[in-house]
Amino acid sequence: MAAAAAVAALLPIGASAQDNGWTLSECVNYAIEHNVSIRQYEIAKEQRENDLSTAKGNNLPSVGAYIGQSFDFGRGLTINNTYENKNTRNTSFAIQAQMTLFDGLQSINGVKVSRLNLAAATEDLQAAKEDVGIRVAQAYLQVLSAKEVAEAATEQANLSRTQLARKEALLKNGKTSEAEVAAARSLVAQDEMTAVKSEGDYKLALLDLSQLLELASPDSLNVARPDTAALVDQLATPEQIYQEALAAKASIRAAQIRTESAEQNIKVARGAYAPTLNLQAGVSTGYYGISGQDVDSFGDQMSNNLNKSISLSLNIPLFNRFATRNGVRSAQMTYTSSLVELEDSRKTLYKEIQQAYYNAVAARATYESSVAAAESAEAAFRLAEGKYAEGLSSSTEYAEARTNRLTALANKIQYKYNLIFRAKILDFYRGAQLQ
Repeated sequence: MAAAAAVAALLPIGASAQDNGWTLSECVNYAIEHNVSIRQYEIAKEQRENDLSTAKGNNLPSVGAYIGQSFDFGRGLTINNTYENKNTRNTSFAIQAQMTLFDGLQSINGVKVSRLNLAAATEDLQAAKEDVGIRVAQAYLQVLSAKEVAEAATEQANLSRTQLARKEALLKNGKTSEAEVAAARSLVAQDEMTAVKSEGDYKLALLDLSQLLELASPDSLNVARPDTAALVDQLATPEQIYQEALAAKASIRAAQIRTESAEQNIKVARGAYAPTLNLQAGVSTGYYGISGQDVDSFGDQMSNNLNKSISLSLNIPLFNRFATRNGVRSAQMTYTSSLVELEDSRKTLYKEIQQAYYNAVAARATYESSVAAAESAEAAFRLAEGKYAEGLSSSTEYAEARTNRLTALANKIQYKYNLIFRAKILDFYRGAQLQ
């Protein structure tokens, strides 16, 4: 699907094979296939297809057949202009056809309107798929972020357990105090609690993603970890992105098509001013019988009573209580309204792109700062860890370094995925495809 390919570009997935998990493109495709709101847009598109078929049919002739049977009883007028009691029966057959030759081009323009409405419905469906894809991508990145934070918390808990084991060994050798061992146990408990909480956050992120995918349970859901070595290239300017987005965004294309449809509807409304020329043709025959009298046979009457007709009728509108005039005015107002909506959609798009651009700029600066902070915190922690292991620093100093390290690492992970999302959103506005 085009929407899936465009949205899947939010992340590079070249290294997804290293995990047996769902890639972003797989998540997006699955969500689009199972999303209930997407189905509603598909039904709306099918309705527009049916409307187009109906509009095309309006240019075809209509053909109908008629069969009638009647019985008359009692007194009736004879051919001699006298009355007498008689019973009659009459059987009639007819085939009639009618075709509009000219109706002010209303039928032809109606087909154009229906075709444009179908195109707009198609773009609405595409836009709905893009919206679902964006939400899936955001949830997908949140899962990856929560997963890395949980792994970092687990690693920290393991480091604290290692330190506790060292302190217990030193206590046996009389090289540390019970207080230091108790402090080490406290740090292990704190880190284990943080790890449990981080794992819970990861499970909740998986739940959010599974619900977007319409999965019954997140238990079997595992996402593939992408390659994030090259996070962000140089960002395009909002003006550059906007020019590309005008052609790429389905919501803008839908608004443009609706404007064209509204303009075409003016021609349909004006067509009611023109005369209507219709062609009619028919063939009829029948059988007539009178009780007590000899008549020609059924076959002879069917042949002898055969009647053929063809006619043209011209309907010239003179005055219809201003219905046509007001219909044209209404169509013109709808067209003007569609132009305003299109302009508003373009302005809204540009504002969204501006906001996305500055969010990406801020996210890049924040991530670069978080990398430096994480490196500093890691170096400080390793130094404090060595001193603490040798009994050269207190548990309070070690705990502070440990907390700073974990906080800085968690921030780096979160800012990393936030940067990926913000930067690739800009590519999404440009209609980027999966590479």
